[in-house]
Amino acid sequence: MMELQHITAGYGGAPVVRDVTLRCPAGRVTALCGPNGCGKSTLIRVAARQLEPAGGRLLLAGRDAAALSRREFARQVAVFPQLRAVPALTAEALVLHGRFPHLGYPRRYGAKDRQIVAESLAAAGAAELAQVPVEQLSGGQRQKVYFAMTLAQRTPVVLLDEPTTYLDIRCQLELMALVRALAAAGKAVLMVLHDLNLALQYADEVAVLSAGRLTAAGTPGAVVRAGALERAFGVHVHPVQPPEGGVQYVFTPRR
Repeated sequence: MMELQHITAGYGGAPVVRDVTLRCPAGRVTALCGPNGCGKSTLIRVAARQLEPAGGRLLLAGRDAAALSRREFARQVAVFPQLRAVPALTAEALVLHGRFPHLGYPRRYGAKDRQIVAESLAAAGAAELAQVPVEQLSGGQRQKVYFAMTLAQRTPVVLLDEPTTYLDIRCQLELMALVRALAAAGKAVLMVLHDLNLALQYADEVAVLSAGRLTAAGTPGAVVRAGALERAFGVHVHPVQPPEGGVQYVFTPRR
């Protein structure tokens, strides 16, 4: 489990997030939602130890994450960032980077590492891209390969910052099914999503940020009923029941 306790963070000026407390339990998917500029990526950066908070603590299984070395932390938390470089590597070579926290120095990949990489590429729907240079891939293909690298890290906590960017609708649904599989395997998943329907359909918990503060957290149905999304985004939320069952939502602007 990951827990952010009373996190305040920013970039030298006024705080971007203020006094945010959020629990991300093992075996559950937590979706972090909110309008542009509300602090979602800032909070993920704190959770990834890429940004030192001005206040508060990050806990992993009850232990202060600040006490962990970078390597120990990387064995516990895998991060899928929103912005990534495009290295001059094949997809397979890039995904092998996910095994770095588990290797000694000098890094020597074993048969187990290569098997995990092959399994991760297959799970991400990118097995056929293994020998293709990353710089030759489309945006959606790169997204799959970077997701495979996240899977190859084999950590109990997974952080995803806008994982569906560049993906077509079928690939988005496949990736969300994979996210659900991570939770079913006992991992704690925290993901930032702009697509509210995906968040409401696939997350166990939805946390809503607005102007840097956590305004609601709970099951998707509870957050919708509380009107948290309507207040944060300035929209009306209309539940719709499709013929195949379940609930989806239509969003219309407030006038």
